[in-house]
Amino acid sequence: MRATLLVALHVFRDSVRDKVLYSIVAFAVLLMATSFLIGQLTAGQDAKIIKDLGLAAMSLFGLFIAVFIGIGLVSREIERRSIYAMLAKPVRRHEFIVGKYLGLVGTLLVNLTVMTAAYYAVLLYMAFTLPESAFAGRPAAMDPRLLIAIALIGAELALVTAVALFWSTFSSSALLSAALTAGLWVAGQFGSDLRNFDQVVQSPAAVALARGLYHVLPNFSAFDVKMQVVNGLPVGAGYVAVTLGYAVVYIAMLIVAAVLIFSRRDFK
Repeated sequence: MRATLLVALHVFRDSVRDKVLYSIVAFAVLLMATSFLIGQLTAGQDAKIIKDLGLAAMSLFGLFIAVFIGIGLVSREIERRSIYAMLAKPVRRHEFIVGKYLGLVGTLLVNLTVMTAAYYAVLLYMAFTLPESAFAGRPAAMDPRLLIAIALIGAELALVTAVALFWSTFSSSALLSAALTAGLWVAGQFGSDLRNFDQVVQSPAAVALARGLYHVLPNFSAFDVKMQVVNGLPVGAGYVAVTLGYAVVYIAMLIVAAVLIFSRRDFK
């Protein structure tokens, strides 16, 4: 366990020194700030536009961090040949993989916290500057239910990180790992469409294939409750618990698969 935590700490320190990471977070915060100006251009939709853009910025830029840092967790060590020194130490391969994952997830959570603080700062400013009529019949500016959407965004990013790490364990090309991770994320956005594919086509083979993909691919669309919380629609505690549990189980399977693949790689 100590070796795992040391690897995680190394990844966290290495990630926070990455200037690209700061650029991504700064751009996300800037977008949240400018969302207030964009909201002023819409008639009667100021609060909704600002909330929508803020949540979308957290999700999108968090995805960039998860993909473009996650794909290099293993391949970067191989390219630098630092993998040999790392594995020569009393660090087992499964500790190396789990530590890498925990380090990047920790980095993501810190960045998500920073973006959340900036988001609520914009919402607080909006609450003091917009007239009360802007919130008539709508959720309050500082609606705590927004944290539900943010928590599920965090779970989605943790799952994307596990996907990126999985591809990184056996692919020597960072570009290929990024393409595979992004492709799987896009495919996972159509989970409900795959589940209801029988309502679109009549081919039993196509329906069976779609159902199979629905059960195998990560259902990233399940984490998207931005529309519900922004419009004040209820998101049940049971749904949140099941979705978080789904993320934990899927992440565990990906980490186990990544450890098995990495354990069989020969670095001689």
